[in-house]
This record gives sequence, C-alpha cells and structure tokens, in this order.
Amino acid sequence: MNHIVLVHPAIPQNTGNIMRTCVATESHLHIIKPLGFSLDDKHMKRAGLDYIKDLKMTIYEDWNDFISKNFGDYHFYTRYSKKCYSDVSYVSDKDQYIIFGHEHDGIPHDILKEHLDECVRIPMSKDARSLNLSNTVAIGIYEVLRQQNFPDLSKVEVQKGEEFIYNE
Repeated sequence: MNHIVLVHPAIPQNTGNIMRTCVATESHLHIIKPLGFSLDDKHMKRAGLDYIKDLKMTIYEDWNDFISKNFGDYHFYTRYSKKCYSDVSYVSDKDQYIIFGHEHDGIPHDILKEHLDECVRIPMSKDARSLNLSNTVAIGIYEVLRQQNFPDLSKVEVQKGEEFIYNE
C-alpha cells in the first residue's frame, strides 16, 4: 500500500487538497501533530470537497508515535537531498511511505539527519526555494504509482464512460 505522510502541516487548504489526492490515488494519509489548524477547518473541508468521507486517514501525536506503528520503505521529500525522487524505486513488497514536512520549514532536520539515505528532492530552478506542498505530494505519489503501473486505478474515464467525449 502507498502512504502519504504529512509532518506538522500548517495550511488547511493544502491538507484538504492532499486529502483529495489520497482518495484519488487510494493512498492512506498519515498526519503527525502538531497541526497549524483544526481538522474541522472550513478551508480544509472545502478543498477536500466530498472526498473526505472516502479518506483513509490516521492522526499521530508525534513522530515517535508514527514510526512505532508504521513499517516499510520511507522516502523523505526535502530540498536538502542530493538524490532525485525519480531515481529511486518505489516498487517493493513493503508499504511505501512518502513523507513531507511543514510548508514553511519542511521535515524537521533531526528526522532528516537520521534518514539521509532515504531523502529525495524534486529538481527545480536554482531561483526557487520550494514548490507548493500539495503539488509536491501529487508529483511524488504519481511517480510512485507510475513505477507500480497504477495498481487498481482506472486509466480510462469511468464516471461518464470512456467513449463520452467521442460521442458527445
């Protein structure tokens, strides 16, 4: 199974968008406190729309609580890595955890230092500091899914039918 992990998320709209991405990709969302908002925040709920009811989500008190309960391959997305996210394999018998940090500070440095070999980065312009968190999550999970050949995901339109646009 694929897992998206948010360490100390701060912006409710980003978390709402990520919730929607988790439902669309059949990924389990893990949120590690503290949060910069309430999970009842109206902006987060609006961004997540009606997808939240289908979301698989677990909340943790802290990093130690999370790692004591979850085992698999960890991939830490950070601007400090020297390894490109697409140069690692996400294909394994183990669960895949792609881990993202706080919008302003990223993943705490003490956590990164314990997992330097598992850190990856998304290439970008030397003039850019970072990408939006929800965009970064989408890039990451879709690379994971691409390498896994999009397991259990539809590659054709199913809501209106795969021939809809051709017959309109």
